[in-house]
Amino acid sequence: MADQLTLEIISAINKLVKAENGERTSVALGEITTDTELTSLGIDSLGLADVLWDLEQIYGIKIEMNTADAWSNLNNIGDVVEAVRGLLTKEV
Repeated sequence: MADQLTLEIISAINKLVKAENGERTSVALGEITTDTELTSLGIDSLGLADVLWDLEQIYGIKIEMNTADAWSNLNNIGDVVEAVRGLLTKEV
């Protein structure tokens, strides 16, 4: 069972993907897990920048990486969750 932070991040990413791609995504919300690859959701480097921006706004954090770094380090939902969790832990 996913924790609250994971569910919130999955929901935020799902909203962004639906806003950008409509219903043309290959993965349904119920099927998105921490193992879901960002590319399988249709998220490219520009989409990842949007995801990171949205998460920064939602959680009041600053993700210090350029899109190229993020693209090479954040491959799936779990990677994004752990990056946000790490930053939230530092903020406390």
